[in-house]
Amino acid sequence: MKFKITNDNLIEDFFAYSRLIGIIAPLNDYKFIWYVNRQFGYNFRINNSLEIQLKKKERNYFFSIYQYDVPGCCVVHYLYKNQFDGEYLLPEFKHLDFLWLIKGEEMEEEDLKPMIDTIKSLPGVQLVSEMTNEKIKNKQHLIL
Repeated sequence: MKFKITNDNLIEDFFAYSRLIGIIAPLNDYKFIWYVNRQFGYNFRINNSLEIQLKKKERNYFFSIYQYDVPGCCVVHYLYKNQFDGEYLLPEFKHLDFLWLIKGEEMEEEDLKPMIDTIKSLPGVQLVSEMTNEKIKNKQHLIL
């Protein structure tokens, strides 16, 4: 029996046990990360080894990723910068400045809602909403 790895399988595995939040906050990424770290008590750091490079129109675009591993459990938070030099990691969501991916274990709605409310309260944040996989056309751009 042969097993074939497809993009669909890869995407499905990557997004299993994950939640994705879209954020409109027209701030520099370092300032937004500072607000998040201060409010949540997290320690997001840029992870240059995860930086996503997309090639479009004969040019390379680089999208920063910040990472925070929750101590003592398997949950990892990733914050993606959605825009670089006029291009977008998820072009179907040009209005979003940041994408917050939570991976590792199932996160219940009652745990996610207070988190979203706290993000909404950060300075400069204009909109926060959970994103469902069905609405994301370029899911493969988020795979690390």
